[in-house]
Amino acid sequence: MLTRRTFLLGGASVLGGLLVGWAVVPPRQRLTTSTPLPTQGSQVALNGWVKIDADNSVTIMMPKAEMGQGIHTGLAMLLAEELDADWSQVRVEEAPIDRIYNAVQAVVEDLPFRPDDDGYVRQGTVWITRKAVREFGTMMTGGSSSMNELWTPMREAGASARAMLLNAAAERWEVPVRECRAEKGHVLHSWGHKATFGELSSMAARQPLPRSVVLKQAADFKLIGQPIRRIEAVSKINGEARFGIDVLPNGLLYASVVMCPTLGGWVAHFDATPAQKMPGFIKAMAVPPYAGGTGGVAVIADNAFRAMNAVEAIDVAWHDGAAAKLSSVEVDRHLADALDDSDGHVYYDIGNVDKAMSRAARTINAVYHVPYLAHGAVEPMNCTVQFADGAATVWVSTQMPGLARQHAAKALGIDADLVDVQPQLLGGAFGRRLELDFIAQAAAIAREADGRPVQTIWSRAQDFTHDFYRPACVARLQAGFDEDGKLVAWHAKSAGQAIVPEALARYYGVPRMPIDKTTCEGAYDQPYEWPAARVSHKIVELPVPIGFWRSVGHSHQAFFTESFTDEAAAAAGQDPIAFRAKLLAEHPRHLAVLKRVEAMSEWGRPLKPAADGARCARGVALHEAFGSVVAQVAEVSIGADRQIRVHRVVCVIDCGLPVNPNLIRQQMEGGIVFGLSSALQNEITIVNGEAQQKNFVDFPVVRMNACPAIEVHIMPSQLHPQGVGEPGVPPVAPAVGNAVFALTGQRLRTLPLRLA
Repeated sequence: MLTRRTFLLGGASVLGGLLVGWAVVPPRQRLTTSTPLPTQGSQVALNGWVKIDADNSVTIMMPKAEMGQGIHTGLAMLLAEELDADWSQVRVEEAPIDRIYNAVQAVVEDLPFRPDDDGYVRQGTVWITRKAVREFGTMMTGGSSSMNELWTPMREAGASARAMLLNAAAERWEVPVRECRAEKGHVLHSWGHKATFGELSSMAARQPLPRSVVLKQAADFKLIGQPIRRIEAVSKINGEARFGIDVLPNGLLYASVVMCPTLGGWVAHFDATPAQKMPGFIKAMAVPPYAGGTGGVAVIADNAFRAMNAVEAIDVAWHDGAAAKLSSVEVDRHLADALDDSDGHVYYDIGNVDKAMSRAARTINAVYHVPYLAHGAVEPMNCTVQFADGAATVWVSTQMPGLARQHAAKALGIDADLVDVQPQLLGGAFGRRLELDFIAQAAAIAREADGRPVQTIWSRAQDFTHDFYRPACVARLQAGFDEDGKLVAWHAKSAGQAIVPEALARYYGVPRMPIDKTTCEGAYDQPYEWPAARVSHKIVELPVPIGFWRSVGHSHQAFFTESFTDEAAAAAGQDPIAFRAKLLAEHPRHLAVLKRVEAMSEWGRPLKPAADGARCARGVALHEAFGSVVAQVAEVSIGADRQIRVHRVVCVIDCGLPVNPNLIRQQMEGGIVFGLSSALQNEITIVNGEAQQKNFVDFPVVRMNACPAIEVHIMPSQLHPQGVGEPGVPPVAPAVGNAVFALTGQRLRTLPLRLA
């Protein structure tokens, strides 16, 4: 007789067996899309990544967002290299939403393992995660993961297409395929046969996909490793490049929004009478909070400026959000109090820290603070939506096209299959366009436009005051030394909000996880060989919306870790670079980067005074983030106005094999300027639930006249390529702070850096 217990146990056994069986099956292929790629004219698709036209042009599908980091160029180089395409005939096109483009590496990198950990638990977890994300993940650009993730798939796609072209040529010429070769957009045979890829493309499309391909060795690369100009550069110079704000479909209307001043609030009621009398006014409406954002009122008008003027004229009564009584001072107090609570989650624990600290001949302690930060992307938040006949088209600059489609569909009350997302170039993002609030909001507004397209544009003030901020954080660190000044114990604990649980809740509506690796990244995952160490983070729940910001947890944990490492060197009476080197005996890659920056910066040699005669000093920081190791030395002076002046930054990066040195240098330079802006000038302060900074006047970027000379040195490597877009940010603040200490003896432990 089948009992309930037997059924449940049997069902669990079957489910367990299915899960085990699923786990051992190879991951889903990443070569062909679930539906054929759309083609135009004489184009044919050889797989889900490349199309070839009869005119010999090669179109490479791009599942990653181009937001100024040059990823379209770098990824196109990978496929073109293995295809042996003529680079002058290579084009790029936004990829459709499909599972083969799901972001895998960024999710894997969020698993809470140290880079040194290569045990069976990590290997198994990574394997299962990769499989799961290929099935159930989403397309996404972030985490400096694009090159790391697509290094193999895009090369395999190029090599597969090349093999199909070679097979087609061999069939046409009735020769062995081994006698054919591809070269710069042509297939050649030793007897003099020659054909362009375009001439062979239709025949190649009928060839079976190769079961396996052999990828080129580094010695055979012709494109990879070269400083090739960005593929979209000309279009940005001549104005042909199209960003989200450039979308102009026929019959376009415009919408402007004013949101509740207090974060998370919404509209109680409003009176649109004054706006209705203004030129160009079409409609006003209340818009509820979407995807973790804040509610507001919107006006649709016949042009953008009329919409902005009209929405400001509306009289609104607000329901304040949960943050209404919260201010930055209280946030800092909450975080500091949390440090006296439990350790939270311990991410790294080696040796007996308490015992080692109690036996230390000397100990030092410090507390560090960092504020909330806005993203400040140059292109304002915007999204254009047309909702007609039960379907929608969404033109948007987004890092998450798949989730953008789902959230737009939900706001419109239709199936996601009825939403066509058209990704555009991004005028900066830094993580802000991983959010979906502005997309769902724009869709809801367009629903009221009777079938006409509506472009919703936020003012700069709305952008700054309704961001998903980089979390504020407080850290307490302690170090212990023996009688000889050797570091024997390291204890670091931080407290702050957790981004991933909040992001997953608003993306997918899932319950919040109790841990988040990004809260402690940059603290627990560094290479220093501490004899005894414990590194932990305490999650603090606060009603301020937070999100992914360029370099995420590394952005502040590097400041804590590298500043306190400098404090430890000073306490031990040792040179900062020599002190770090002693902690890197088993990490030759990191040590090589440190030694290179020491040589390139002429560390130890006297510095000339600044132009105003002020004395200068150097500071150093070393940090690993997103698989790359970066060391920076900053040269600093103090002006007569007591302002910190940075004159030169020397940067060395090991990012694995450098695919395009130009892009790497550009990203390091941009990351350093971005990091300097937050190190010296930027903070978001909250007063009664309202962000006080409303524009770049209040949240300034380092200007040309204050920008230091930046030197970037790229370490040669044959390792798998790693992240570049974000690793340049974390070392800047501690390098500058350490230089200030060397210059003045004053240790600055709060960002932005300000002298007393």
